[in-house]
Amino acid sequence: MSKNEFNEKAGRKGLSDDALLDLVQRETLKYFTDFAHPNCGMARERSNANLKDWGYDLDCVTTGGTGFGIMGMVAGAERGFITKDELREQLEKIVGFLDKADKYHGAFSHFYDGNTGKTIPFTKKDDGGDIVETSFLIMGLLTARQYLEKTPEASALCDKINKLWEGVEWDWYTQGKNDLYWHWSPNHDFAMNLPIRGWNECLITHVLAASSPTHPVSTDVYEKGWAKKGGQFENGTNHDGVTLPLGPDRGGPLFFSHYSFLGLNPKQLKDGHADYWEQNTAHALINRQHCINNPNGFKGYGPDCWGLTACDSPDIYGAHAPDNDKGVIAPTAALSSFPYTPVQSMQALRHFYEDLGDKIWGKYGFVDSFCEEKNWYAKSHLSIDQGPIVVMIENHRSGLLWDLFMSCPEVRHGLDRLGFASHEDVQPAARPVPPARSATPPAP
Repeated sequence: MSKNEFNEKAGRKGLSDDALLDLVQRETLKYFTDFAHPNCGMARERSNANLKDWGYDLDCVTTGGTGFGIMGMVAGAERGFITKDELREQLEKIVGFLDKADKYHGAFSHFYDGNTGKTIPFTKKDDGGDIVETSFLIMGLLTARQYLEKTPEASALCDKINKLWEGVEWDWYTQGKNDLYWHWSPNHDFAMNLPIRGWNECLITHVLAASSPTHPVSTDVYEKGWAKKGGQFENGTNHDGVTLPLGPDRGGPLFFSHYSFLGLNPKQLKDGHADYWEQNTAHALINRQHCINNPNGFKGYGPDCWGLTACDSPDIYGAHAPDNDKGVIAPTAALSSFPYTPVQSMQALRHFYEDLGDKIWGKYGFVDSFCEEKNWYAKSHLSIDQGPIVVMIENHRSGLLWDLFMSCPEVRHGLDRLGFASHEDVQPAARPVPPARSATPPAP
């Protein structure tokens, strides 16, 4: 190690846990503020978009990633990383854009042109409404509504959020059956024919569909569709002493335990199928233990370097998991698991920042992924990976986003309809208002 390398690594050590978490949240949030699309305020899909490699450019903005980013901005406003006025002004830009953007029975498409509001097809037939991406966006908007609703100057903004929320025709996406269907296209109808059945990242889609004050779906859609017997829903297997209640073998990619639970508080959240705190904690522990066991012998894996989820890799974007392990670690996997594995996630965070920071710490926090086996370190940041880092660290620290989303009366009604027990017992965490932070901790 050269003297300069030694000095850089030494400069990254010594931060307290709180200072390090502040640094990661603040810098990662810049993806959604500094790097937001200048016309519409929405989150760009990725930082390295180009027509040659991806088929779209930096004008491509993403619906779900924007929902995650909105929740991150709420956390940033509470911590003083941005002001409430900055949050409100960017939300007004986003909501104004969404009001005029292409919609499909009230649902939003996966991608938009940030200048025009016209749909950018995700695939050939995925050129219309995406009810899952819509649910991620609505989760973020409702969280922001709850945060700002007592602010007089945000009254009109909250009304506009309600208009978008109430305009989503969740029932249309059932085709009159006991299933929610992921896509609808004005050009291809329901040709993609993808029912949203568990276990995956879509619990929030079913909760919001049951919670809608204007277009709710039948509870049979949840019980006979999402939780349908014979699918990849119930599990119950034991891995290294940890029992996994739901989902595919060894849990699948870790985003299954992140996306829906940016807003849904899994603490004491139970229904007839699972205790969701147990589910998500087991998922994170099994994922980590797989990296410790490292059956494929990949370089770098261990107790402080773990986390398999969907991310970029040396050859292609993929959903990495214990049963699809290519030697690629995504920082978002361990860091967005902070609520479930606080000690183990902090161990990973310190390794990522202190030991690997010169390779994986970038302009908007950690890069998307890396593979030490191939000496490959991504140059990219992705909205759907950066957002959960900010939000789930905040839920670990204060429960802020959980408290806000779970305070939505519509959501509580929807959970009641679906037979969730004990959610009324989840008490908001005591949250001291953090002071504004102007000091910048050392960065690589």
